Amino acid sequence: MDGAGATHGLHEHLRDLNTMRRTVRFTTGWTITDEDEKAIARLPERAWETSLKQDGSLQEGYFVAELTGLNRREGWIKGMRLIVRRVRPSGRQMKDVTAFERKTGWKYSITATNINKMTRIPGSHQIQWLDVLHRHHAVVEDHVRTNKAMGLHNLPSKSWQINEAWMLSANPAADLDAWLRLLTLHDHPGLADAEPQTMRFRLYHLPARLAKHARRRWLRIETTWPWADPFTTSWRRLGALPAAP
Repeated sequence: MDGAGATHGLHEHLRDLNTMRRTVRFTTGWTITDEDEKAIARLPERAWETSLKQDGSLQEGYFVAELTGLNRREGWIKGMRLIVRRVRPSGRQMKDVTAFERKTGWKYSITATNINKMTRIPGSHQIQWLDVLHRHHAVVEDHVRTNKAMGLHNLPSKSWQINEAWMLSANPAADLDAWLRLLTLHDHPGLADAEPQTMRFRLYHLPARLAKHARRRWLRIETTWPWADPFTTSWRRLGALPAAP
């Protein structure tokens, strides 16, 4: 989960959700303080390990390290770990770097987690695995942006009921867009991860006409359209899917 910097109350609430039958594990963001920066400065260079991408390959130029135990954490829940990540700041990030980050040349972020080891999940205690797990939350942000592009960016009315209906219509549209790419365009480099605007331009705005001949309907696609093959491939794959029970 994204704790937007995390608080004592949030972590204590998550801890208290644990019962004999339920184990709650979390990763949250962590607001970096002066004490955290002093602890990062004490990390030896050998403590930093190359981070991983979502597919498990090395993410060159990005590093993670265990910060647990190097800074004071009085009052925080027992067993919480801190994982620090460093990257070279982009031009957009330069205006937000601290004096410490400007001196070291790195941009830092910290993840707080209560995960030490998960049963039957090899490597779940490793800092690279935990870093990847937390960064996977960025997928959620992508879906938020997608939903806005499908109609949620501008609600049509001051009426709650009308906006509610609009939202209930926009959400299935975003779902259909996502499932179309997952089921039929997953192997197409130009469309597998395409944004809604790209999908509209390349696939949804179809230069074709629907004609009738010999008691059948024919979709006549413009031969010069560069996205004809992805469209027909997608159409065939949709037709091959088993009917829902």
